[in-house]
Amino acid sequence: MSALRCRSCTAPLRHTFIDLGETPLANAYVAPERRDAPEAFYPLHVRVCGECLLVQLPELASPQEIFSDYAYFSSYSDSWLAHCRRYADEAIGRYGLGAGSKVVELASNDGYLLQYFRDAGVPVLGVEPAANVAAAARAKGIETVVRFFGAATAGELAAAGQADLIVANNVLAHVPDVNDFVAGIKRLLAPGGAVTVEFPHLLNLIAECQFDTIYHEHFSYFSFAAAEAVFARHGLAVVDVETLPTHGGSLRLHARHADAAGPAPAAPVAAMRAREAAAGLGRLETYTGFARCAEATRKELISFLEAQKRAGRKVAGYGAAAKGNTLLNYCGLGPALLPYVADRSREKQGRLLPGSRIPVVSPEQLLERRPDLVLILPWNLKSEIMSQLAAIRGWGGKFAVAVPSIQVLA
Repeated sequence: MSALRCRSCTAPLRHTFIDLGETPLANAYVAPERRDAPEAFYPLHVRVCGECLLVQLPELASPQEIFSDYAYFSSYSDSWLAHCRRYADEAIGRYGLGAGSKVVELASNDGYLLQYFRDAGVPVLGVEPAANVAAAARAKGIETVVRFFGAATAGELAAAGQADLIVANNVLAHVPDVNDFVAGIKRLLAPGGAVTVEFPHLLNLIAECQFDTIYHEHFSYFSFAAAEAVFARHGLAVVDVETLPTHGGSLRLHARHADAAGPAPAAPVAAMRAREAAAGLGRLETYTGFARCAEATRKELISFLEAQKRAGRKVAGYGAAAKGNTLLNYCGLGPALLPYVADRSREKQGRLLPGSRIPVVSPEQLLERRPDLVLILPWNLKSEIMSQLAAIRGWGGKFAVAVPSIQVLA
């Protein structure tokens, strides 16, 4: 363990945050003809740096393995699209963006966000490493470069013009070399430009036992303090922070060049520092006791599903999400207790979940089978999913979520 070093400050990694055993890559869905073929499993052993307190996974699977052909398409979530539309409207007003501006999104996926800037007449560019997902963006008319982002890529892009706004939603956690990534932001950002970064807040992960948000493509789990330290190291100053309900509780940081003219950091910056300090995020012992809550959730979920089976109730899963795959593999669950999982993504339907080998079906097939209980795996989208599947209430069906503990929702 002592050979590992922090990806932010390079201090030795000596402390465990949580060890979830060995699992396959969370988005490595299995073709049905490969049902009996072996899968690659990797340790899901998360450490915390004793110096800067960044929670992190070692780079056991490369970004090329994880992201070059990716199964996640952002546009399948209606609530996420609404979130992005609101952000685009707000950013255009806040930063005075128009036809002479340039917005660059890092990890732009299928154009889910940039389409709203484009529709408002603001020039856009996406940077997306997954060629299959980038193709979907290009089909929408979103110019997209298929590259991993870092300082070298930033230099090439900056030669064609720097960005007035750089957007990085839910990507900071996905890069193993976080210093290279943020150095790239610094290089690509125009002198008077702004960058906004969204990521799930470590404070919520700990407080609400969101251990299922841990998987190999999430290399890091950021507090505000840990993220601010990385940005400061590369000459970028965080000047505002917003709390968001997305992904179980996220932060949106607004930053600019540290030497750029502008007002002093907004009051929420100091308030967030104080909030994290009060929650104990500046103390190592806050991190090293986290594993106990995950073990309690595992025991409760297994007992719950076994009880449903004994009672003769039909149970289905909904949402072939990465967080669900972490949960199912950590709990050792398979088709015996959860026969199938439904998902709107056509790219996932007909395939098997990694590790658990639970088949993925369409929502229409779930409704045809009339389950008594639907276990919602992406619990952060439970309201949206319950609305989409409201028909199950017609035969007395109910919903449930498992994190942080079992909750049955009528």
